[in-house]
Amino acid sequence: MIDGRFFAGAVTLFMWLALAATARAQGLDVDINKGQIDPLPIAITAFVGTSPEAAQSGADIAGVIANNLGRSGYFRPLPPESFIEQITNFDQEPRFGDWRQIQAKALVTGQTIMEGGRLKAQFILWDTGSQQKRAGFEFTTSPKNWRRLGHLISDKIYQELTGVPGYFDTRVVFVAESGPKDKRVKKLSIMDQDGFNVRAISDGKQLVLTPRFSPNSLEITYMAFGSGSPRVYLYNIETGQREIVGEFPNMSFSPRFSPDGQRVIMSLQDGGAANLFVMDLRSRQMQQLTNTDAINTAPSYSPDGSQIAFEVGGDNSQQIFVMNADGSNPRRISSGGGRYATPVWSPDGKYIAFTKQGGGRFAIGVMNPDGSGERLLTEGFHNEGPTWAPNSRVIMFFRDEPGESGGPRLYSVDVSGYNEQLIKTPTFASDPAWSPLLN
Repeated sequence: MIDGRFFAGAVTLFMWLALAATARAQGLDVDINKGQIDPLPIAITAFVGTSPEAAQSGADIAGVIANNLGRSGYFRPLPPESFIEQITNFDQEPRFGDWRQIQAKALVTGQTIMEGGRLKAQFILWDTGSQQKRAGFEFTTSPKNWRRLGHLISDKIYQELTGVPGYFDTRVVFVAESGPKDKRVKKLSIMDQDGFNVRAISDGKQLVLTPRFSPNSLEITYMAFGSGSPRVYLYNIETGQREIVGEFPNMSFSPRFSPDGQRVIMSLQDGGAANLFVMDLRSRQMQQLTNTDAINTAPSYSPDGSQIAFEVGGDNSQQIFVMNADGSNPRRISSGGGRYATPVWSPDGKYIAFTKQGGGRFAIGVMNPDGSGERLLTEGFHNEGPTWAPNSRVIMFFRDEPGESGGPRLYSVDVSGYNEQLIKTPTFASDPAWSPLLN
């Protein structure tokens, strides 16, 4: 449990501004189409601790904030060794001239306090040019959750300075892969969005594929292949409880939750065809949505639940289609050369991300829901499996490395095509799925 509230003490929160207006005011130059971003110089000081234990937590929290903001591509955290002023008193106003001298346009100061076995973190975001407080907030939690405090504070800073909600207090579920290439052990695993706190949630005895989060971030649906029929599971992250959604005599693919969390849509194979079905999780009743001789798979709901994007394969072709949620009015939206796969609707509904194959290359791209405005963000030997951050600004995917010693690794890229980042994991990793913001 994390308690959060606005930090009192003459701190005024400015109204959130639109991204472009805030970016111009802060010197943050963003061109979404060209992928050019001039990161904002920001100084993040170690949080002042009221005890040695609190001071260590404060330094650690500041490190998480700097890492998050730096990896976003929109900020350039300044090195602590460049700081002229050393903040030792949280209640004292900074010497703004010292911070402007090192080109810091924003400054974060903070304080950590241990109270009754709980850790409290307070922070203030300063505008060094106007010498004004931009935002302030405080969070209280168990000391073991100090990393989440860093993520929550990062989200507040990101939103204040960009006008877009943050995405740092999130998790990613993925398939961790280890062992020889021809005998990979695949374990369902979960981690923070920055690659920390990795833990396995399956034992590797079954082949697991396509994990996906529920809208409440507390459950995962995924496929597992054991000695019997393929199964679709629900897994509760908090309790560790595992529940079988259904056993299917034929192959099943790509289960995914509906936006309301009450249904799971999936692809079921029958002979040479595969069609889309949706299951009501309360009644366990199945409804068939497509009925063709093609391979219909990889379904993804629009955020309002009214439409479904999916992949249609057959006759050496793969294309992206969109249909109404009841299966009516299917229409193809992909129109460029090559093969299209794994469509995923962005949380804000503006884009559909996809994998595109052509000329021996795999690309991750986005298009508008009607198929217009296609843009490729990154290409590689084998890119696949895009998943969206909850603010619709960042896409994570996996890239398979060639050769006997190669394997899949996770990467992220801004929706503009800027700031591609490797997400470090202890083993090879594939099939990422990004959670909504945690509660």
